[in-house]
Amino acid sequence: MSLNRVILIGRLTRDPELRTTGSGKSVTGFALAVDRRFKGADGQDVDFFDITAWGQTAEFVSNYLHKGRLVAVDGRLQTRKYTTKDGQERQAFEIVADSVQGLDRARDDAGGGGGGGGRGRTSQPANEPDIDDVDPFDEG
Repeated sequence: MSLNRVILIGRLTRDPELRTTGSGKSVTGFALAVDRRFKGADGQDVDFFDITAWGQTAEFVSNYLHKGRLVAVDGRLQTRKYTTKDGQERQAFEIVADSVQGLDRARDDAGGGGGGGGRGRTSQPANEPDIDDVDPFDEG
C-alpha cells in the first residue's frame, strides 16, 4: 500500500490566474508561502510550494482567493519532467490540489473578482487531466 497526501497551510504569494487548456479544462497555478515550524537564526524560514488546481477547484481559487490570503491546501505531491527553451531537461515538484479552503476573511482592499470567499468556503474536488497537458507556471 502507498500513500501520497500533502496538507499545507500558508499564504498565497500572488493572485492566481485562471487558464483553460485546449480541451476546455480550467487550471490555475499559484505559490504558497509556508512558515517553517522551527525558525532559523534570523527567524525568517519560509518554504515556497508551487500548487496546481484543476476544474472547479481552479475556478474557486481564481474567483475567491488572492495574494496574501491564508489558505489550506489538501492534495498530492507530483513530479513532472520538461525541457527548457534552451534544451535542458528539468524536473519540477508541485502539489496538485484536491481541495483548497480560505482560512481568513478577504480584506476590503483585496484585488480581483468576487469580493473574496468567506471563512469556511471550500472548493469541490474535480477530476483533472494529465499535468503534462499544460504548464500553469509558464510565463509565455
